[in-house]
Amino acid sequence: MTKKYHLFEVFGIELEYMLVKNDTFKVAPIVDELLTKKAGELTADIDNGAIAWSNELVAHVVELKTNGPANSVDDLSKKFHANVLEINGILKSLNTQLLGTASHPLMNPNTDTQLWQHSYSEVYALYNTIFNCKGYGWSNVQSTHINLPFYDDTEFEKLHAAIRIILPLLPGLCASSPILEGEITGFKDTRLEFYKTNQKEIPELTGLVIPERTFSKLDYHATIFEPIKRAIRPYDKNNILDQHFLNSRGAIARFDRNAIEIRLIDIQECPKADIAICALVIEVLKAIINKDFCTLQAQKSWTKQDLYIILNDAIKHAENSRIENLEYLILFGLKKTQTLGDIWKHLYQHVKSKLHSSHHHSIELILEEGTLATRLLKGTGKDTSEKHITSIYRQLQDCLMTNTLYKP
Repeated sequence: MTKKYHLFEVFGIELEYMLVKNDTFKVAPIVDELLTKKAGELTADIDNGAIAWSNELVAHVVELKTNGPANSVDDLSKKFHANVLEINGILKSLNTQLLGTASHPLMNPNTDTQLWQHSYSEVYALYNTIFNCKGYGWSNVQSTHINLPFYDDTEFEKLHAAIRIILPLLPGLCASSPILEGEITGFKDTRLEFYKTNQKEIPELTGLVIPERTFSKLDYHATIFEPIKRAIRPYDKNNILDQHFLNSRGAIARFDRNAIEIRLIDIQECPKADIAICALVIEVLKAIINKDFCTLQAQKSWTKQDLYIILNDAIKHAENSRIENLEYLILFGLKKTQTLGDIWKHLYQHVKSKLHSSHHHSIELILEEGTLATRLLKGTGKDTSEKHITSIYRQLQDCLMTNTLYKP
């Protein structure tokens, strides 16, 4: 049986990275070769001390994650970065290097996608049959996941309520996917724009991205898991797919390990940025649960439809999205129209003293210079030639190697 933890007692962080060829800058579907070189034989999971490595749905993405629950996030930037350097060392002989950000700016998903062909591949194959995983919502989407524990229904209620209301704010801090196939898409968080509809064949799986107002295990099963099970039955004749795996909302309850996983964070250019964002989100959630700004009842009252409207605008405009819904702003102790960027500045000031000082510089750079999407657009300017875009994203590979944030 999985050990149960109380709120914020431990943390789980997952980071997804692309493998990219050094000469052509195309995605390199060789994660199996990477894992084989490290382990001496083909394996889907590698235990590398504090950090574990594993494959993903597509063969050009590797996931790094905390190897079991971590007691603190403050030392994770160094641990993840050490693993990035080790992987890049292995990839050197394969003429390949890791790249951060949520989307490869030049990848053509129809021609460049290769699915993972090894363990667990029957699940991926079934997904591919149902949804065609060559689309953008599947094959060019790298994210950061935060896993937070809850002990029982009382803690689940508080955590789920707080996470639901913070989800629409996340693109204002972490959008990093403004360019696809060499085009500026018009969405700063294009990954989430595709996330909304990549399972449209079975709408019960993603819902409205914002989870329903469910605040107990029983209610969650009835409201979310049961409709998912009913909807997938005609497609999954052999019962291969698991309800936890199928639930694709922006935050998902994992009752199998008593945690909620937040999935709306675009991965950044380096672990220093990712972990700073995770640390800030965690401290803000603590403040919300602590009722620093509003009551639990006020948090629970928000429907998925009303929160989705705010999220939808944030996907397009990130930190420049304007929030005019005063009732929503009151949830965070604000009284007049604000941009998402301003809301994050306000929240950062509120929790800054609780944040480890190693995160301050990263957060302040993001709040002053803009999300990575904004900085990438600034660096790209009007020159969307393949050569120029490649040169910008090669700078991001340098940022990953040095664990520093990108500034155009």
